[in-house]
Amino acid sequence: MTRRINKVAVIGSGVMGSGIAIHFANIGLEVLLLDIVPRELSDNEKAKGLTLENKVVRNRIVNGALKAALKSKPSPIYNQKFASRITTGNLDDDLSKISDADWVIEVVVERLDIKKIVFDKVEKLRKKGSLITSNTSGISIEAMIEGRSEDFQKNFCGTHFFNPPRYLKLFEIIPSTKTDPSVISFLEDYSRRFLGKTAVLAKDTPAFIANRVGTFSIMELFNTVDEMGLTISEIDKLTGPVIGRAKSATFRTADIVGLDTLMHVANGIKDNTDDEAQDMFKTPEYIKKMLENNWLGSKTKQGFYKKVVEDGKRKFLTLDFETLEYKLDPKPKFSVFEKTKGVDDLRKRMKILVDDKGKAGDFYRKSFYALFNFVSNRIPEISDELYKIDDGLNAGFGWKLGPFEVWDAVGVADSVKAMEEINKKPAQWVYDMLESGTDSFYKVEGGLKKYYDIPTKSYKVIPGTEDLLSLDILRETNVIWKNNDTTIFDLGDGVLNIEFHTKMNTIGAGVLQGLNQALDLAEADHKALVISNEGDHFSAGANVGMIFMLAVEQEWDELNFAIQMFQKTTMRLRYSSVPVIAAPHGMALGGGCEICLHADKVIAHAETYMGLVEFGVGLIPGGGGTKEFAVRLSDELQQGDVRTNAFTNKFLTIGQAKVSTSAYEAFDLGYLRKGIDEVIVSKVDQLAYAKKVALAMVEKGYSKPAPRNDISVLGKEALGLVYVGADSMTVGKYMSEHDKLIAEKLGFVIAGGDISQAMTKVSEQYLLDVERKAFLELCMQRKTLERMQSLITKGKILRN
Repeated sequence: MTRRINKVAVIGSGVMGSGIAIHFANIGLEVLLLDIVPRELSDNEKAKGLTLENKVVRNRIVNGALKAALKSKPSPIYNQKFASRITTGNLDDDLSKISDADWVIEVVVERLDIKKIVFDKVEKLRKKGSLITSNTSGISIEAMIEGRSEDFQKNFCGTHFFNPPRYLKLFEIIPSTKTDPSVISFLEDYSRRFLGKTAVLAKDTPAFIANRVGTFSIMELFNTVDEMGLTISEIDKLTGPVIGRAKSATFRTADIVGLDTLMHVANGIKDNTDDEAQDMFKTPEYIKKMLENNWLGSKTKQGFYKKVVEDGKRKFLTLDFETLEYKLDPKPKFSVFEKTKGVDDLRKRMKILVDDKGKAGDFYRKSFYALFNFVSNRIPEISDELYKIDDGLNAGFGWKLGPFEVWDAVGVADSVKAMEEINKKPAQWVYDMLESGTDSFYKVEGGLKKYYDIPTKSYKVIPGTEDLLSLDILRETNVIWKNNDTTIFDLGDGVLNIEFHTKMNTIGAGVLQGLNQALDLAEADHKALVISNEGDHFSAGANVGMIFMLAVEQEWDELNFAIQMFQKTTMRLRYSSVPVIAAPHGMALGGGCEICLHADKVIAHAETYMGLVEFGVGLIPGGGGTKEFAVRLSDELQQGDVRTNAFTNKFLTIGQAKVSTSAYEAFDLGYLRKGIDEVIVSKVDQLAYAKKVALAMVEKGYSKPAPRNDISVLGKEALGLVYVGADSMTVGKYMSEHDKLIAEKLGFVIAGGDISQAMTKVSEQYLLDVERKAFLELCMQRKTLERMQSLITKGKILRN
């Protein structure tokens, strides 16, 4: 039987329940969200004369929770319109509606007795064969199925989402001894392809995998911090992005999570385990004092950090571990960071950091060796395969390298010797591995990433990755051309991929050279081109520093040439003889957005934040983006449309620098085209799917598009609207004189200039010339230079 999920019921509407319900709505499902009936009327309900029997009262808890979730930041929903897919109700009146649900998820309070009461009721009403899972973060799965029917037991397991469900990719699957293997296989596949998750099969042990290891990492630091002689600011500097972890690092993360929540998890592990790391889960005295003082972090306005305002300026004070007083730390400085400057390869950087002879190196060796000891001893307790531990930390805690990946990077054999010296010997299986002649936990072979399988003492392909494409894995064998800013890969079957690897993947001369080279190669000997990368972001836009430098030095001819080169490159993408697919993710801003606008098709990851944001630095899109909005306006206008309204929508999208909060919202803003561009939720499947789409276009019969000379522009009909609107906004002090100038230049381009007759037809090249002229004129403005300088030097948008 083929299992399909059309309707999901979520029981429990707290932060996690509402978040899970919303994410299922994100992917298009019908969702039923239920919670308990209030026991008492609120003051507001009493004032309105309502009773406990009123439906509004009975659904108050669930509706209030969902409303709060939908308003939360970052937004849990791809598009607010998707909220209509969620129906709310209460457990007394509406539980019978789960009878047609394909999957029922329990997300109630973490108490086994309450969960069992819920399951008693659910079992009587669920349809036979439907999935039933618990989002528990640590309660025994085996204990939950006691007394349940055979059908319930074989379709039941734990499915642990991480908070917030939209953004954190981890999806732990915890089967019981009775769970049908087909259920596990289904959930592994469904969670990846439909929910965009990293599925990690975990054993039914306390805190499962990610929280068990992640909490150890934090608690080990809490318990040894006094030995290290480092401040909170220094430790957060050492444990953040420099080692591929979240910007919030260690102590800021603890403040965000809440010290009480963190210690609740740590105590749960300590009370339910008996291993060599028990002492690391004990609560240090300074933590006990913080809990007594209610210094829990962000929710109580102070924890390890405390924000104060002095002389109108915000300052972040940190806690002194000895005095328990808050102080202002000096900016952390470590000499080893001079050695890691420019080392973008995280694995190479790890080796430099661990080999450091200073305080930073001492810290990393102590911290990593303790972690290596811990994870090696957790096999086979929490997992039989080491890659699952890495996947859990990467997807659940945002680590770019999991523990075993870090261990490989710093050298397994050398680390083991050093670990012995500080009494942190790893588990015996690590020695067995080394003795067999194997010195790494992973290797790439035949275009596939393989892991060391402990029982067989051999390498095996990571299950589920056989059909995926990863540039990181192809880097050793499939690179056919590169410069400092880009790399061109052969994806096989005649498809090329160009990857950007500048800072924030900004676009300068090197990227433009790479794009043109990729087009040359594709048109000469291949079938199609994909534009994608595996950085944090697709592209943050054009290199503003380069534009600023040329403008300050008044190198107008050179700047004109640079902008013309960008325009010619985007037009080559549009008019290539092979299909061009853009596969963006993360930020696709400014020039990055313009590249997507000119591709034949965009396969956008759901978490794509797309926008033309040049207005903020005193410019308009100059790489064909403004032109493209004029083209799309012309193509979208229908008989009977109010032309000026359609024009205003396009104008305001650029003029207000609107950025989509998801790929789905990018359709509403006009950055993506309905019926042409697509969204994929699974990031790991994106590149393989983009390649598949490119080949399908080739197979269908791809022809080079004909140049456009049929673009209808509104001319003075729209310009009058722009000038009047900009003038009134300036008079009302809603915008500055310089904003007015930029708005007028922007309107001039989208309107096609001051053409007298509305709907006059012009060419793309005409619009590009008008766009480039307006861009250069704005570069000559002092206030534009001030805006660019503010962004470059301070990272802030200046309004002048």
